[in-house]
Parts: sequence; structure tokens; C-alpha cells
Amino acid sequence: MQTVFDILRRKGSRVVTIDPEVSVFDAIRRMVENNVGSIVVVRGTDIVGIFTERDYLRRIVLDGRTSRETPVSEVMTADVIYVDPTQDIKQCLAIMTEKKIRHLPVMDERELVGVISIGDCVKELSRGAEANVRYLTDYITGRYPA
Repeated sequence: MQTVFDILRRKGSRVVTIDPEVSVFDAIRRMVENNVGSIVVVRGTDIVGIFTERDYLRRIVLDGRTSRETPVSEVMTADVIYVDPTQDIKQCLAIMTEKKIRHLPVMDERELVGVISIGDCVKELSRGAEANVRYLTDYITGRYPA
């Protein structure tokens, strides 16, 4: 079983965070600087939301707001869905598909330890599938002892 921990072990656990009163413009700037599609909104050590590219498109662009004047707190997704490091990757994909989201913060107890994306999950599952194919190929061709 492949878990969220497997993803974090490969990609690291660095999380980009921002204060809820920061402007959307500054949040987008931080996302671009860090090459991420979401940013976790925190007040102290508490997660209060998540701000994503999709939030920007739906709640800034389509609503005619200005990113320099709008605080992240007004347009973030406040109902944050998160997973723990032991969660099965297939379960994470099911959650993301059902909820129509692409990013999941990872909480270990009450500590934010990472963020995974749908792309991270697919990439990890692909790695596992490739390893299985190599193993089976070696077994069938006799390069791997039974």
C-alpha cells in the first residue's frame, strides 16, 4: 500500500503558508515564487483555509475583484479537507475526485507536515506500477529468482 508518507518522503514536507489578511496579489506572488498551485492559510499554527489557483479564478477574476485590495481571507476555501501521512494514496485520489479538489494538506496529529496534489498521487502510483512491471518482466524472463 502506497501512502501519503511515500509522497512526502520523495518531495519533502516544505509547505508554503500565508496569513489570512495578506492580499491575494501577494499570495499569488508567493505561489509563483514557490511554483505551487495552492497556499495554506494559517493564523499562528492554526489552519484557517487554503487558497488555490481555482479560488483566484472563481472569486477574483470572475467576480471582478482586484487582487491587490482583496485579502486572502475573503476568497480562500475555509472548509479545509486534510489527510494524515498514513492515508492510502488511492483514498486520497478518491477524496479529491469526490470533492473536486486538487490539493490536500497533510496533518500529523495537529501539525501541518506537507501538502500533496493530485499530480503527486498519480506520479507515486505510476512509480509503483513501473516497479511491478519491472519485477514481473524480470520474473517472466528468468532474470529474477522465484
